[in-house]
Amino acid sequence: MVLEEVAECPVCSGVNFVPHLVCTDFTATHEAFPVKHCTSCGVGITSPRPTEINSGRYYESEKYISHTASSRGLFDSIYFFMRSFTTRWKYSLVKPYLKEGGLLDYGCGTGAFLREVKKHGHVVYGVEPSIEARKSVGNLAPTVATIKDLPATSFDVITLWHVLEHVYDLSATIQQLRARLTENGVLFIAVPNHESHDAMYYGKYWAAYDVPRHIWHFTKSSMAVFLQKEGLSLIETIPMKLDAFYVSLLSEQYRSTGPSGVRGILRATRRGLISNFKGRTKTNQSSLIFVVKKK
Repeated sequence: MVLEEVAECPVCSGVNFVPHLVCTDFTATHEAFPVKHCTSCGVGITSPRPTEINSGRYYESEKYISHTASSRGLFDSIYFFMRSFTTRWKYSLVKPYLKEGGLLDYGCGTGAFLREVKKHGHVVYGVEPSIEARKSVGNLAPTVATIKDLPATSFDVITLWHVLEHVYDLSATIQQLRARLTENGVLFIAVPNHESHDAMYYGKYWAAYDVPRHIWHFTKSSMAVFLQKEGLSLIETIPMKLDAFYVSLLSEQYRSTGPSGVRGILRATRRGLISNFKGRTKTNQSSLIFVVKKK
């Protein structure tokens, strides 16, 4: 296993970090990884972490559900049920911005969101580094491994649904995507929020830390710093309320080191409700969508 330390914060260029938690990779290897906080902007950083070239092995698991097209148990079934609802909801969010330029889903996985958008008659493209996930997309939409492989076209909407926290070179990626927006185009960036109630309640068992696949751990304030640095302007922040329930379900499973049964499901449901309630006034829920445009 080859690991590397993060010496400089990609959000604010800070170089001072404090320990936060040591989390376990519950999905693939059960290895432990520290999460540190930048003292300047507050973003969480998985460090040391696998080098980018060696990170692929941490996605090679049947438990990594976003790269899977079929369910294998209760939690997978719950995920796919929630995904069928959220893909329709996500389309309702992007629809007002879709004109003639079409949509790019960056990190499209097996293509569930692309399928929803395409059925409404829009032009769609995908970027997905996983070969197996791209195979699942098939002929649904042109899907390539990197941004550079895309045709020379611009998009009204570019979406990153829980993708940015995986990206090694944050600034270069965002600038490449920013350059692909039409004049009035928008980015939808969804990330977990480690300042939410469920994150603080579950601590090192919070499923959305998802180390080492998640190498950055954002908050509203650290995202604001990042967007400012990248020349992007915030239009609105939207909570992903269902995430609090699914993340809590997984967190209950991790905390009990196995299937947590009906009681675990009830505990997770209660925690999701509490988290959404506590986060409602300041839009500080488990996951947040940042809708942004070029300045």
